[in-house]
Amino acid sequence: MTYRNFLWFIFAAAAVRLLLLGFSPLMDTTEARYGEISRIMVELNDWVTPWFTYDVPFWGKPPLAFWITAISFKIFGVNEFAARFPHWLAGMVVLWILWGMRPRSGSMGATYAIALLLGSVMFFVASGMVMMDMALVIGTTLSMRGFWNGLHGDASRRGSERWLLFIGLGISLLAKGPVGGVLTGLPCGIWALLSGNLRVIWRDLPWIRGLLLTAAIALPWYVIAELRSPGFINYFIVGEHFNRFVTPGWKGDLYGTAHDYPYGTIWLFMMADVLPWTILFPILAWQTRGARAELATAQPNTSQKILSTESATPAAWRNYLLLWAFIPAVFFTMAGNIIWPYVMPGLPALALLVGGWLATRANQNLVRINLALGLTITMVLAVGFNVSMPFTGRSNDLAAKTLIEDYRTRQPQGLPLIYLGHRPFSASFYSQGKALFEKTPESLSKKLETTPAFVAIRTSDLDYMPPSLLAGLEPLSKHGYFTLFRQKGVAGAAPGSPASK
Repeated sequence: MTYRNFLWFIFAAAAVRLLLLGFSPLMDTTEARYGEISRIMVELNDWVTPWFTYDVPFWGKPPLAFWITAISFKIFGVNEFAARFPHWLAGMVVLWILWGMRPRSGSMGATYAIALLLGSVMFFVASGMVMMDMALVIGTTLSMRGFWNGLHGDASRRGSERWLLFIGLGISLLAKGPVGGVLTGLPCGIWALLSGNLRVIWRDLPWIRGLLLTAAIALPWYVIAELRSPGFINYFIVGEHFNRFVTPGWKGDLYGTAHDYPYGTIWLFMMADVLPWTILFPILAWQTRGARAELATAQPNTSQKILSTESATPAAWRNYLLLWAFIPAVFFTMAGNIIWPYVMPGLPALALLVGGWLATRANQNLVRINLALGLTITMVLAVGFNVSMPFTGRSNDLAAKTLIEDYRTRQPQGLPLIYLGHRPFSASFYSQGKALFEKTPESLSKKLETTPAFVAIRTSDLDYMPPSLLAGLEPLSKHGYFTLFRQKGVAGAAPGSPASK
């Protein structure tokens, strides 16, 4: 396979991800929750305080991901494509940052790194999903590039590249908070100690001016956010950045449920996140065993050019990538509450490390075929998942879109929809914040005495409902986990009739 033909697989993977952005509804809980917070930001025109609901501020995350989603809503309207598009752009920005770390004459390894990163399941999913993590990866990758290229990059560009370290730190603080600085500072600090370059690093990087730049980017929002919503700093710093990770099953989460996994599970997540390469790479390594020595004999300088950058040795570059790649997994090994994307800040380094190694193999045709196969597998899985969702009913299980649409076709103007017990975030998003909820059957019954309404109840809860409540409700349709009811005696338009529109 020629290099040019291989590039088409990379472009195809990026294009497929773009085309899938509007194919499926925003899914509960992550996508719909963050999409709804961004929608409320636009509706209220409040760009300082993200709002969990109209009367509850969201202290769990900084605003960067909400900002980019809200801006997209302003441009494209409130829809699935607009919600996901800025996160796709963020993924493409990460690939561009990665390309900028390529050493001179090392474009082949950088191309392979982009293919590896884009083709990994976690990155592919996150580069088109409404979540916080891709914005964080922009910040951490930019910082790691700035640190390295500011010391060892092209001499003519070091002066500008070193500022990326501090710009990236500011972005990380606005994307997910101090954890971004930790995931940048640990690998850089450990590498500096191991390499014995502390004095050079202190001398060559503009630490004072750079940290002032970081503060200028991020600090104003933190100050204004605390003034607008007192208590934010304590909850976000102490709760989200300490208790969440050291307290298994942490009960202080104000906005969801803590994820309690056995210590060390993050390594299993990492192996799953980089599929299909977890399977394909060992096969490729076995197929090309011994090939590097043959290449080094024929072209003695090739390995050096690909694995080093300007003034650094190949070993220093390799160690830097190893620390960058695995520090996130090490950091979260003893964390009590973790989720799949937590290792994402290390994936760009892992891609650079493996991509550089693959560029030293003698049989480049075999390397490209395997990488193209991996990209194809990821694309096929993504398309298959999205296409199959309506037929398997998973789209109804994961989002309330069809229920809201059904309700709108049936209800007279102004008749509310009330969820019992739990209102999915997707119901809030697709109803534009108009779906109501009542916590108990008793409070719902009392509400219905004065407010005629449609009602959504989890189908699995119907056996536990008071007969008096169900006696007053007419079942209409099932949508995923919920059944839609209309209060008896309430006139409603038939679906598709002029009165329903």
